[in-house]
Amino acid sequence: MIMNMKNFNNTNTTYLYDGTFEGLLTIVFDCYINKQIPINVMSKNSYIPNLLDITEYISTDYQKSERIFNGISKNISYNTLYNAYYAFLAEDSAKEINILKYILYGFLIGPSIDTMLSIDFVFKVQSLRKKMLAESHKLKGLLRFSRIGDNLFYSSIHPTNNVIENLGHHFIRRLPTQNFIIHDKIRNIAFVYNTHEYQILDATSLKIPDVSKEEKLFQDLWKAFFKTIAIKERTNPRLQMQFMPKKYWQDLKEMQN
Repeated sequence: MIMNMKNFNNTNTTYLYDGTFEGLLTIVFDCYINKQIPINVMSKNSYIPNLLDITEYISTDYQKSERIFNGISKNISYNTLYNAYYAFLAEDSAKEINILKYILYGFLIGPSIDTMLSIDFVFKVQSLRKKMLAESHKLKGLLRFSRIGDNLFYSSIHPTNNVIENLGHHFIRRLPTQNFIIHDKIRNIAFVYNTHEYQILDATSLKIPDVSKEEKLFQDLWKAFFKTIAIKERTNPRLQMQFMPKKYWQDLKEMQN
């Protein structure tokens, strides 16, 4: 551990939490107060029990998480807060422990934390933030909406990272007068916007009606246009996948048979 963190004791305990950002900030609070850093932090839903681990479940305390949230923005920087949150939305098995160390060290040295990329956990948090935002940016151009009702539009996505909130805010700015649903089928959550407010909901029981005949016609026209403008002799699947990765094709109307 870094010299400035010598007052923190390393423990062999793995902290488990509910998988929310507030839950992780609760752990940050307890570690800061107790001056302890666990060997690992994991969501209880992703943890696989084994006989060698010493585990402790930390219940989410919203007062504690709010104090850490406000403390980061006041005593470190808003940039650090955004880095931590966006890194949390990335898909990585070690994100929690890196975010924990990143915030704790930030409380010790202040805003300069984000310039210290030679520190492994600072570099990792910044990399995870970039990874999440890069996929979100790509999906802003690849996401396809279908009309499934009167002034209601729906899109499904299968992202690697949890980009649904970032995507949702983008389309609120682009389509402020449209009701829409963005459905993350990997995490089974949905960003639902009704022109006034939005919610991120559990989509386990979400029933999506079939598209109308009019919508089906527009989809067929789009597919026909996509096929017509293509030059058969210059088809380059490898180059196409660089700009439009194959993992996203299942959600693109023009790539469906």
